[in-house]
Amino acid sequence: MKSSVTDPFDNTIDDPTTPVELVIGTHDLTTVTKVVSDIALERKTPLAWYAAFAFTTGLTGIMFLMIGYLFIKGVGVWGLNNPVGWGWAIVNFVFWVGIGHAGTLISAILFLLRQKWRTGINRFAEAMTIFAVICAGIFPGIHVGRVWVVYWLFPIPNYQSMWPNFRSPLLWDVFAVGTYATVSLLFWYMGMVPDLATFRDRARGRIQQIVYGVLSLGWNGSHRHWHRYEKAYLLLAGLATPLVLSVHSVVSFDFATAQLPGWHTTIFPPYFVAGAVFSGFAMVGTCLVPARKWFGLESIITKHHLENMNKIILATGSMVGFAYATEFFIAWYGGNPNESFAFINRAFGPYAWAYWIMVSCNVITPQLFWFKKVRTSIPVMWVMYIFVNIGMWFERFVITVSSLSRDFLPSAWAYYDPTIVDILTFVGSFGLFFTLVLLFIRFAPMVAMAEVKTVMPIADAHSGERRSVGDYHGDIPKHVRDGGAK
Repeated sequence: MKSSVTDPFDNTIDDPTTPVELVIGTHDLTTVTKVVSDIALERKTPLAWYAAFAFTTGLTGIMFLMIGYLFIKGVGVWGLNNPVGWGWAIVNFVFWVGIGHAGTLISAILFLLRQKWRTGINRFAEAMTIFAVICAGIFPGIHVGRVWVVYWLFPIPNYQSMWPNFRSPLLWDVFAVGTYATVSLLFWYMGMVPDLATFRDRARGRIQQIVYGVLSLGWNGSHRHWHRYEKAYLLLAGLATPLVLSVHSVVSFDFATAQLPGWHTTIFPPYFVAGAVFSGFAMVGTCLVPARKWFGLESIITKHHLENMNKIILATGSMVGFAYATEFFIAWYGGNPNESFAFINRAFGPYAWAYWIMVSCNVITPQLFWFKKVRTSIPVMWVMYIFVNIGMWFERFVITVSSLSRDFLPSAWAYYDPTIVDILTFVGSFGLFFTLVLLFIRFAPMVAMAEVKTVMPIADAHSGERRSVGDYHGDIPKHVRDGGAK
């Protein structure tokens, strides 16, 4: 049954016999290139971009000021106490690492599953992965106390012949996040090469031609280049896919390998991965919804794309809710009084306010996506993305702080309060993230043009009435393999 919505740009239909057009309107291959490349090459930079850039760079500057103050004074400027030795630094680190998961999931896993709807949003999500991991990497680096010896985390030769403590979860983070960041960056850049070559060919300024020319690595669109590109892209997708699961599993080991009640649980790896995908998609949606509106990309990043993202948010949000319930069940079923107390304390102790914010935003709010009107309403879904982002930050806060503040020794219990340095450093990390997003929007191809063209009906001109098929990442056509093309 078709949707009752009469909006001509609404492609959120429910008829499985009708293929969904992933690019709507009167677009052809040329207009797709023009719409995307004009954002960076032809359009005058809007004043709103300058205002937003000034604001976000201001926040970034505040963050670096706070970090400089931290280096001078030490971690005493944070709200840490005994027993809460991990505060907002680790909360922010886990939050930002989770945000980075959606990009690799959309690019790698959905690519291997041949989900063509990913083509409109994968470039944007990949970029956000890189930016989120950059923000995440700041916090472990500055929370170690003596930052001038932070290089000891890496297994590099040094004059003291010292090696890192490989039993430390902090070191596992270095390897997991470092590997994830490297592969994600290569995957993002590899996918952009054909589009950067398009920018090179359309650029008018000499500086633009040189910069895009260098970045496009001499791409000329030949069959040999496409062949090599597809193989490399497929290999990187295969390499990145297990990293989506491994990186946040390793981050969860920071907690799971501890003996502290509330942390020592085997459900953390899948629970953290589901939460990471959940928060990652919400952050992608938070940035994508206004961007598609401001730059007139509604016909390329359609409601169908957003609805599919909302379905994934609904699925992963339900998984997160199930994990919350499982934690309580295991605490009761395990018969450990310390464990039972930890979870009762979360729901009804001094941090109950944070716990119920988390439950409201992560469990209750996503359930509204069961209703199609909610899934396809742009203003409503954007507000829900914000709620999910808030809820996922509070999830990290509840796990970290509520368990630490009520450890095994009641005489050591203490309430944790963040300081202004904690707050401004965290807010400043958002400034850094959105500064990088704004630079990406202004100077890079925001949509993967080459991939979008392959899912347009015109891309399959030789296959008669078939529509929305054709994927250049697939096998080389037989007539080409037989020598039909040089």
